[in-house]
Amino acid sequence: MTLKVKNLQHCGHGILDIDTKELISIANGEITTANIVSIEKGEKGLPGEIRGSLIGQTTIGSIAKNTALGIYGTINNTSVLNVSYKDAVKIALREEIKPGKATVICMLENNKKEEYEVEIQKIYTNNNIDNKSMVVKVTDKKLLEKTGGIIQGMSGSPIIQNGKLIGCLTHVLVSDPTKGYAVFADMMVKQMRET
Repeated sequence: MTLKVKNLQHCGHGILDIDTKELISIANGEITTANIVSIEKGEKGLPGEIRGSLIGQTTIGSIAKNTALGIYGTINNTSVLNVSYKDAVKIALREEIKPGKATVICMLENNKKEEYEVEIQKIYTNNNIDNKSMVVKVTDKKLLEKTGGIIQGMSGSPIIQNGKLIGCLTHVLVSDPTKGYAVFADMMVKQMRET
């Protein structure tokens, strides 16, 4: 199975109301580009964050659904994204995921995708209910120097192992920002097909 660019899943978790922590009901919305303004490194007890700005943004698509596994919609303006169909990767089934080395793809500077080394530490193969399918540890020195590990704003960053998409980052562990959770790619695809 290969992921198509026109379908979108992002975040790995839905958008929640800041006060109630409930999913926000979305009838429709726009997907836009953003400019990265600054990065605050994470440290034990304080999750860092990527700060962005929507000033001068470009609309690239529309939102159809906000779910516990992410935001779903359609991208119809790929020209500003610097992606092509040759960048498509196959989706790994959860049984193919192994503990050990993988990479995460992040954009920590405007329009610059980079791959960083991570380690898959735990896999919850039977998880079909939430977006905490795997425990991931950042091992890449360059990423640790920039962010301290996993920070807010990295949700939805794809994780690749053996040339296949195995999942996306969803959460940071506040007690240890070098670690966090990821959701299985097969769960995101199932949700996308139901949208």
